[in-house]
Amino acid sequence: MTRSLWWSLSLACLIPASVSAQSKKPLDHTVYDGWQNIGVKTISNNGQWAAYTVTPQEGDATLVVRNLRDGRQVSIPRGSAPVITEDSRYVVFYIKPFFQDTRQARIKKKIPTDMPKDSLGILELGQTAVTKIPNVRSFKTPEKGSGLLAYLMERPKDTAAKINLTKPAPLKDLDADDDTPGRSSAADAGDLVIVYLGKQHPADTVKYVTSYTLSKPGNSLALVTNPPKKDSLAKPAVLLWDAAARRSSILSNGHGAFAQFAFDEAGKQLAYVGSRDSAKALQKFYSLYYFKPGQDTARIVVTKSTKGIPANWDVSEDGRLVFSRNGERLFFGTAPIPKPKDTTIVDFEVAKVDIWHYQDDYLQTMQLKNLDRELKRNYAAVYFPAQQRVVQLADLSMETFFPGDEGNANYGVGYTDANSRVAMQWTGGTLKTGYAVNISTGERKVIKTDVDGNFVISSEGRFILWFDQPEGQWHTYETATGTSRVISANIPARITDEEMDMPDYPRAYGTNGWQEHDKYVYINDRYDIWQVDPLGKETPVNLTKGEGRRLRTSFRILKLDQDERFILPKQHLLLAAQNDSSKYGGLWSLKLQDKKGPQQLVMAPYAYSAVDKAKNAEMYLFQRSSFVESPDVFAGADIAKAERISALNPQQRQYNWGTAELFSWQTYNGKTTEGILYKPEDFDPNKKYPVLIYFYEKLTDGLYSYQAPAPTPSRLNITFFVSRGYVVLAPDIRYETGHPGKSAYNYIVSGAEALAKNPWIDKTNMGIQGQSWGGYQVCYLITATPLFKAAWAGAPVANMTSAYGGIRWESGMNRQFQYEHSQSRIGATLWDKPELYIENSPLFHIPKVTTPLAIMHNDADGAVPWYQGIEMFTAMRRLGKPVWLLNYNGEAHNLVQRQNRKDIQVREQQFFDHFLKGAPAPKWLSKGVPATEKGKDWGFDY
Repeated sequence: MTRSLWWSLSLACLIPASVSAQSKKPLDHTVYDGWQNIGVKTISNNGQWAAYTVTPQEGDATLVVRNLRDGRQVSIPRGSAPVITEDSRYVVFYIKPFFQDTRQARIKKKIPTDMPKDSLGILELGQTAVTKIPNVRSFKTPEKGSGLLAYLMERPKDTAAKINLTKPAPLKDLDADDDTPGRSSAADAGDLVIVYLGKQHPADTVKYVTSYTLSKPGNSLALVTNPPKKDSLAKPAVLLWDAAARRSSILSNGHGAFAQFAFDEAGKQLAYVGSRDSAKALQKFYSLYYFKPGQDTARIVVTKSTKGIPANWDVSEDGRLVFSRNGERLFFGTAPIPKPKDTTIVDFEVAKVDIWHYQDDYLQTMQLKNLDRELKRNYAAVYFPAQQRVVQLADLSMETFFPGDEGNANYGVGYTDANSRVAMQWTGGTLKTGYAVNISTGERKVIKTDVDGNFVISSEGRFILWFDQPEGQWHTYETATGTSRVISANIPARITDEEMDMPDYPRAYGTNGWQEHDKYVYINDRYDIWQVDPLGKETPVNLTKGEGRRLRTSFRILKLDQDERFILPKQHLLLAAQNDSSKYGGLWSLKLQDKKGPQQLVMAPYAYSAVDKAKNAEMYLFQRSSFVESPDVFAGADIAKAERISALNPQQRQYNWGTAELFSWQTYNGKTTEGILYKPEDFDPNKKYPVLIYFYEKLTDGLYSYQAPAPTPSRLNITFFVSRGYVVLAPDIRYETGHPGKSAYNYIVSGAEALAKNPWIDKTNMGIQGQSWGGYQVCYLITATPLFKAAWAGAPVANMTSAYGGIRWESGMNRQFQYEHSQSRIGATLWDKPELYIENSPLFHIPKVTTPLAIMHNDADGAVPWYQGIEMFTAMRRLGKPVWLLNYNGEAHNLVQRQNRKDIQVREQQFFDHFLKGAPAPKWLSKGVPATEKGKDWGFDY
C-alpha cells in the first residue's frame, strides 16, 4: 500500500467535533498504544521551517515538516530523527520499518541481519518530492556547514552513486517492503555514499567503510575501510576525503584498530588513535596519529615512549580526542599499561572470589558495577603540534581535568576525591580537592581542599568557581593571580534551598552562566538572578530587579543556542518562569542593559517546555501543555501570539478526562499545605466518589503537567483512574528530621480528612498508592491508621534497620547515606538512634495493620533491595493479613518492559475497583496464581 503525502493549510481537519461530557466514555487499557507525544522537534536556522515527529506509545511515528510562513506542511509516514541542514534547504531523516514488520520479525526470532532495516529520507524544503534510499545504517550532516550529506549503507549498492539530489524522485511506495537485508551484521563494512546537496554532479561512493567522521564545516571526512579478503585489489586503510576535490587520500595503510577520530574547528587538522597489533595479541599498544595539510600521510606523534608520557603508560584507545578551538592543542587520553592476561591458567580451575577490604576506596559492589568504566579510565594529556611536545595533565593523583575556553585558555581545572571515598558509604558523596592546572607546563596549584561539590571553570578560563556547602557561599579562584574570593556574601537573599528538609546542608540554587570575558557570573536565588563580580569588587546586582521574589515567581535563563559559550552584555535573554502560588508557567524577556527588568511575554495556566529559537531569525518553537492539553508544538516570532502547529491526541475528546486544581488544608501540626486535586471531567457534586491518594514528596509544581494515559513504570496512572470515576489527591509533604513516617501521616492523613469533609467524597472508600519513597510511606501509613480501605506500595522499605546496611545494586553504593543525610531523613546512625529506625519501620508495627496491601517489588531492583518487600509480605502473611506481592522477573526498581507496565495497570485497576468500588475480585486477588500456571493463567478472570 502506498501512503501519499498530504498538505494542510490548517489543523481544523485534525480536530473532531466536540463531544458532550455525558456521552464520553471512560479510558480503558486499549487506549495506551495510540496515545501520541512529540518525539524530536527542530527549527531551521532561517526560522522558516519546523520539523517534528508525532510518536505513538507503540506503533509507527509520523514526521511533519511545516512551512512556518504559510502554514503548509508535509507528513511523512514513519519518519524519525529529522535534521535540517545548516543552510535551511533540506531535511534529512530516517524512515523506520513498519512497527508490525519489526514485531513479526522478532516473533520469528530473526537474526539482526535479517531484521527490517531503516531507510534514509531526503526532502528539499519547499518541494513535495522525498527521495528514499533503503538499507541505510546511519547518516551525518555537518554541524556548522551545509551542502554535504554522508550515509552508510547496510550493504554495497552500485546504484547508490546515481542519486542526484538536484532533481529528487517522487516519494513512492513508502509502504513497500523493499528493504533488503544487510550483508552480515551491523559492524561489517558497507558503502559510504557522499551526496553534494543541490549540486549538479552525482554522489560519490566509497566501498567497505566501517566508520566515518565528518568535520564540522563539512569539508572533510575521515573514513576507515576494511575490505573482504575476496577483493584482492582493495586494501584496508584510513582515508581522508576532500569534499571540494571529491577524492580521497590515504592517511594510514594496512590493517589496524583505529578510533577516536577528531577534526579541528576548520576541518583541516585530523587526529586519531590506532594500534597495529594483532587482534589476538595479549597486549595492544596505541599511538596518536596526526595529520595537517601539506603532509602526505598521517604521522605517529605520540607513543608510550614519547617524552612526557609517564613510565609504563600508553596512549589510551578510550581517551576522547579534541582540538582546542584555535587548533593549537590536541587533548587526548593516556592510561597505565594493563597487565596481560595469563593464558597459562585454566579458567575452570580458578576460584571465583571477590575480596572486600575495609580500606578499599570503593565497596566491591561499586568496583564491580563500574568495572568496565574503570578498565577504560584514562587521564588527560595534551599534544602541541607546533612544538611537537606532550604534557601530562591528569594522573592517578588528580584524575579529572577540564580545559578552559574550549582548550584555548592558559589554565584548566582538575580535581580528585581521593582520601574521602570510603566515607561516601555514609555521606553519599565525596570531598574534592581542586587544582588550577597550567596547560602549557602541567604545573598544578591547589585551589581548595575538602569541597563538597564540583569545581567548574569559567567560559574563558579566567576563573574557577565552586560552592562551599557548609558555608553556603560561592567562591572563585583567579587563575592569573592565584587569588581566592568569596563572591556571594553580599547577596541579600538566601542562595540555598529555602525548603530543605533533609538532615544535610542545603544545596545551592545554581548558576546561570557567565558574561563575555568572564566579567560576571549569574547566580540564582530561589526566585531571582544575580549578576555577580567574580573579583568580588562590585556589589551584586539583582538582574531581575527583585520581581521574582515580589511575585513569588522563579526566573531562570534559557540557553537557546547550544553553541553559546557566554552571555553578551547587550543580549536579549529569554527566561523560564513558574509562579509558586498559582503554579502558572511562563516565558519572560530580559535585556541586560534595560533598567525595566524582566518583561512578561506569557504567563498562563500551562507548562512551557522545550524552547528552541532559530539561529538567524526571531522565530521560536516550544511546547505548551496542561493536565487537559497535550504538549503540542507552538511556533511564532511573538511568543505570546505563537500558533499551535500540532494537534496531538484528537481522540482525547471522546473520553471522560479530568480537571486539576489546588487544594489547601491545615495539617495536624497547624501548617498550611496544599496538593493537587484531580476530579473527573463529568464531576457531579451530588455523587459520592471513591478517593485515591498518590504521594511522593512535593508534587504541586506539576499542576499543569499533562499526564497521558500510559502504562506507567509504577506510579499511579492518575488520568486513567480519574476518567473512571475516582477523585485523586496528590499532597505536598514536608518532613521533620528523625520522623519521616509521622511527617507523612501528618500531611497525608490530614489531607484525606480535610478532603472527606466535602459531601461528594466517600470517606469509607479511600485508598493510597506510592512508589519507592512513596511506597515506604504507604506501608508506614497502614500501620498508623485504619482510614484507608486499600493500599498499593511499589518497592517499599519495610525495615529501616536491615535496609540501612543494604546495597543500591544499580550503583553498588551502600544505603547508609540515605538515612543519615538524604531522603530517609533519620539524621543519625543506626547505633546512635536505633529507636528512630524502629519507630519509622513499618515492619515493627505490623500487628496494627487492617488495610489490604498490594506490593510490587522486583528481583532486579537496583535501588531498594527486594527483600524489603518480602519482609513486609511475610510478616503480614504470618499474621493472616491480606497482602499480595508482585515480582516482575528481572525487572528494575521501576518497570521498564512495556508488557509488564501494561500488566500492572490492569492489576491496579482490578485491586482498587474491588476494594473501593465493590467490583468482583479477579482470580489473582482471590485465589492467587500457582507457579505451575505461570505463563498460562494470568489470573485476570473473575
